[in-house]
Amino acid sequence: MSQILSSLPSRLLRATKPNGLGSLIHTRSKSDVSKLSGVAAGASKLPQHILNIPPTRTTALKNGLIVATEEHPHAETASIGVWVNTGSCFENDKNNGVAHFLEHMAFKGTEKRSQKALELEVENMGASLNAYTSREQTVFWSKCFNKHVPQNVDILADILQNSSFTEANIERERSTIIRESQEVENNTDEVVYDNLHAAAFQGTSLARPILGPDENIRRINRDDLVEYKKQYYTAPRMVLAAAGGVKHDELVALAEKAFGGVSSVDNLARLGDIEYTGSEVLIRNDDMPLAHIAIAVQGVGWADPDYFTMQVIQTIIGAWDRSVGGANNLSARLAENIATEKLAHSYHTFNTCYATTGLVGNYIIAPPDRLDAVIGEITDEWQRIANSVTPTEVERAKHKLITSTILALDGNSVVVEEIGRQMLAIGRRIPLAEVILRINDITASDVRRVASKHFTDVSPTVSAIGPIDDLPDYNVIRGWTYWNRL
Repeated sequence: MSQILSSLPSRLLRATKPNGLGSLIHTRSKSDVSKLSGVAAGASKLPQHILNIPPTRTTALKNGLIVATEEHPHAETASIGVWVNTGSCFENDKNNGVAHFLEHMAFKGTEKRSQKALELEVENMGASLNAYTSREQTVFWSKCFNKHVPQNVDILADILQNSSFTEANIERERSTIIRESQEVENNTDEVVYDNLHAAAFQGTSLARPILGPDENIRRINRDDLVEYKKQYYTAPRMVLAAAGGVKHDELVALAEKAFGGVSSVDNLARLGDIEYTGSEVLIRNDDMPLAHIAIAVQGVGWADPDYFTMQVIQTIIGAWDRSVGGANNLSARLAENIATEKLAHSYHTFNTCYATTGLVGNYIIAPPDRLDAVIGEITDEWQRIANSVTPTEVERAKHKLITSTILALDGNSVVVEEIGRQMLAIGRRIPLAEVILRINDITASDVRRVASKHFTDVSPTVSAIGPIDDLPDYNVIRGWTYWNRL
């Protein structure tokens, strides 16, 4: 099959229709259709159960809110959520933490439901209600029996639009968030990743932590919450997504009733390009038995044409933990070397994406006397992939990635998460059939090109905590991003 999908520009990805397999070949111009003429033939070779996955249907309300569903008529349960295009990236130094604070306040009662009444209502349905805040999105979701979908839509609309924000509840939740912040500070992984973002994206909105600094948490007041909600909780920034036992047309009718009054004003620009700055943040603590290190380079954004190629690279680099054993028989070359040479207790590869940028790299937990060797092994692997990855490795990684992708979609909650995130991030849901075709179309040449672009002769970002006296100097690590390291 010719290289059609892997080379599509983001313009074409956004132009496609977000409904099922038809989005593979339906574009805005006849020339684009001709470019994708080979796709339908490739799709015909996919297993029938993949082609039979219900399409994601979308409808835009008059105020700009998008309703997106994947219907499974025989499912007894449904997952429903509202994805809001806001998070710590949309804050400033003064109000950093307000998006997370606002998420917490949504569960403290509304004008018609007290906190106790809200909790009892959810419990009596046997449903679950939760939320989270990320750097780019805030999400409120529920899981319930399909017969309770209307009631859960009403609850989601109520907590998003009518939270009471009483002073007593604000103070009570302030204490909760301060405790949560202290727990995060005691979580080594969280600190390493927050420091990694602070170093990689200095002076930009991605550098800010999601919870915000302690002084901001103590200072945020009702006016801050009301103003932030007014600015960012508008219909054009929202997606109501559902999967499972739902009917699209009925959900649209419910959304029009429950969310039709949400403001249609959206005069706040989306995030633009975020500048990446390679650097390091090191915290030495010799009382810790092991060093925790994250080393990364600039990755790709959600809509980048190389997104799936980077996922293949992530799969090739792989992961390993000594608790799972194995050495010579491990599929990932890096995992085999680290296990055989006992260079670390564990490592994994992360590929964190944002609107226009990302971070790709490795998180390592290693003894202090192996830091030079394990960092050298990792940078060696980066350069090996960029220069000499084999077609056999790429094919194996593609099969593994497709398998994990299909397994990951086994459940309404995962599906609705994918729908909501993709609708906000790239403007459409990518059908599983298209995902498989695009992964299958990736070649070893594509992998070498993308790995060379992102791993070779670049400034990495390093975040480390623990006994790191023997961690290689930053300039040494920077030098290891050259091919002559091999």
